[in-house]
Amino acid sequence: MIDSSGFRSNIGIILANHAGRVFWAKRVRRDAWQFPQGGMNPDETPEQTLFRELEEEVGLKEQDVTILGRTDRWLRYRLPTRLIRKTVPICVGQKQLWFLLRLEGDDSLIRLDKTHKPEFDDWQWVSYWFPLRQVVSFKREVYRRALKELAPLLFWRHAEQALGDRPLDYLL
Repeated sequence: MIDSSGFRSNIGIILANHAGRVFWAKRVRRDAWQFPQGGMNPDETPEQTLFRELEEEVGLKEQDVTILGRTDRWLRYRLPTRLIRKTVPICVGQKQLWFLLRLEGDDSLIRLDKTHKPEFDDWQWVSYWFPLRQVVSFKREVYRRALKELAPLLFWRHAEQALGDRPLDYLL
């Protein structure tokens, strides 16, 4: 789905494990790492796209994850001129809603080979902010904004788990 400004509707996925590390994947036969993402079909909601892409790219089903949150609005990036396709409709970039998920099982649930044409051929767990230094430059600002907006949802949960039943003034 490409809007009237030339931006393709897309879902970005930040998948975290229980240790707060995030899933970082390598594109097939390229030295390019990124978070999973994928375009929305005209008949899909953002959540439907999320779960379709999650299964296609990572092999996870809806029951394998918990949604911790989503960005409040679309985040946009422009493609470098050399990557803009010239066919109609022209796509100048992506507009993305970003979801933060937590994996509810172990790593063996992750399968990059669930489709006949996998998008990734390797992956690793990395620290939350690591992708900002590694992602291709034209996506960096969108990654920064998504990670910054969603960070409290992940790190607050870690603080709650560490506290257990102790009152919050224990931290003061």
